[in-house]
Amino acid sequence: MNKDDIAQIKQLLYTPKNIIIVPHKNPDGDAIGSTLGLYHYLKKYGHNAQVITPNDYPGFLKWTPGEETILKYDSQTKACNQAIAEADIIFTLDFNAFHRTGAMEPGLEASKAIKILIDHHQEPDDYPTYMYSDVNMSSTCEMIYHFIDMLGDTSEIDETISTCLYLGIMTDSGSFRFPSTTSTTHRVVATLIDKGAKNSEIHNQVFDTNSYNRLQLLGCALSNLKVLPELRTAYITLSQSELNRFDYKKGDTEGVVNYALSLENIIFAAIFIEDKQEGIIKISLRSKGGFSVNEFSRAHFNGGGHNNAAGGRSESSLKGTVENFLSILPNYKDALNHG
Repeated sequence: MNKDDIAQIKQLLYTPKNIIIVPHKNPDGDAIGSTLGLYHYLKKYGHNAQVITPNDYPGFLKWTPGEETILKYDSQTKACNQAIAEADIIFTLDFNAFHRTGAMEPGLEASKAIKILIDHHQEPDDYPTYMYSDVNMSSTCEMIYHFIDMLGDTSEIDETISTCLYLGIMTDSGSFRFPSTTSTTHRVVATLIDKGAKNSEIHNQVFDTNSYNRLQLLGCALSNLKVLPELRTAYITLSQSELNRFDYKKGDTEGVVNYALSLENIIFAAIFIEDKQEGIIKISLRSKGGFSVNEFSRAHFNGGGHNNAAGGRSESSLKGTVENFLSILPNYKDALNHG
């Protein structure tokens, strides 16, 4: 995003507008943190801002300041469509292709509103009027901080905005341990803490409140763990019946794939989760080093993401999906053993 873009956006935001802020389907901490962080910033200037998520999100994100104002497209479709139709500006955050919004895709594509993309995923589509895309960033929340800085307005970042942005940086950086966490990331986080973000409380809200069933489901997932030492790969499966047995709630499998990746000598990990309602197998992929799960997912599982963290999907059965995965892996033996 160049100086001319910023000047034009500042002019757009000079007077109150109808503004919609949209994250991807199944929003995570970075999606919720970035949309609400931007929402609180825009409200300071009298904009009629509204966050619309494609669907619901985990309970461990529902403490985030302003969460109660969010509209959910799948359950509040009429109100959401009206807001989209009346929008002057649409911010799309933490995704870069409309298909990532599920049922919202047609309405967003048809909208004549000015579209502004802020995102750190690879290979963005060309729909936005203004694009701030940087795959080297830790998170979209860090990008929102830099976006506000480009507008010359970091003095307006208060405790509420800081809390939202800290949430997304913390979760998308793996609590600051992923390679995308830079010295700049830490300087941004230090500023957010100085402005009121309570880092320990935010961490506790996200990571330290588990239900009994969620821990039982984790135990089930770990019992299903399979290791392929010759391919430096580990994977986990969870069937719909297993999810049902432990009263699965959205977000209960968040981070489970990282247990597989934590194994000694493993650089590639996957989890396959059956979703009977959608008729798909949801796939999360993680890696260490130079093995790109983004490229792997794009090539084989209709997905994508980052080099070391990506998602995908399969319309085959759980068994068929795993069998397909296992048939593909030998083609990557050299890359995995030199990763």
